[in-house]
Amino acid sequence: MSQAYRSFFGFSREPFSSDLRVEEILQTEAVLSVADRVDYTIRLGAMAMVTGDVGSGKSTALRFATSRLHPSEYRLLWITSGGGSILELYRQLAWGLETETSAFSRAALTRRIRESILELVQAKKQKVVLLIDEASLLRLEVFAELHTLTQFEGDSKPILPIILAGQNNLLDKLYWKTSLPLSSRVIARSHLKGVDRQGMQDYLNHHLKIAGISHSIFSEQAVTAIQQGSGGLFRKANHLARGALIAAATEKCQQVSAEHVRLASTELI
Repeated sequence: MSQAYRSFFGFSREPFSSDLRVEEILQTEAVLSVADRVDYTIRLGAMAMVTGDVGSGKSTALRFATSRLHPSEYRLLWITSGGGSILELYRQLAWGLETETSAFSRAALTRRIRESILELVQAKKQKVVLLIDEASLLRLEVFAELHTLTQFEGDSKPILPIILAGQNNLLDKLYWKTSLPLSSRVIARSHLKGVDRQGMQDYLNHHLKIAGISHSIFSEQAVTAIQQGSGGLFRKANHLARGALIAAATEKCQQVSAEHVRLASTELI
């Protein structure tokens, strides 16, 4: 689609983009809540869980939370689950730790991972944090075994905090009997849900400001339409807002209406 809407409204950059610097992330109550729980979990070397619908802002909230981990003090292992076996997950961990992965059995690979973590903690004085995004895709066999990575010196040294993030069915998988050794380590939970109308107004204004517009160009009806059409979820709200801007610019309208939002919704699934 044409980018003429950017010059029509006077945007200095692409509006409603997911490509934000950490300092540009809107610090909502939900984002700050995730950050507090992540801090708490890392401090105790335990486990936290962050859930929410697709597009609710889980990864963004976690990016804000982990941005406060100074790289000289922390080694963040951010893994995106692909739904593979436990061995595939261990290989991703080994790659993140810059540890050799070829020709190792699962037992040998586990040992290498644990040795690498201990070296970082003891020799380099770094704290290791494991974050698994899209954890709801993990197989049950992974949930059954993952807790063994956290056991150091007879499970007396909590030196590998784990953050699991995923859709709502992540909780269902942790309720399985085979997952109990892992879920028993959860000490903090956050659930992100769609924002209400005021939250959506704040979100839209925040992104307009980032893109160089200091005033709202969405009518009250348009804000309501975006909030209702997206279910308060940020990713879909971004698509609706941008599409509505394009529709308004095409009609040479300086204010976005609910009808422009409706037109934008016809382009989305």
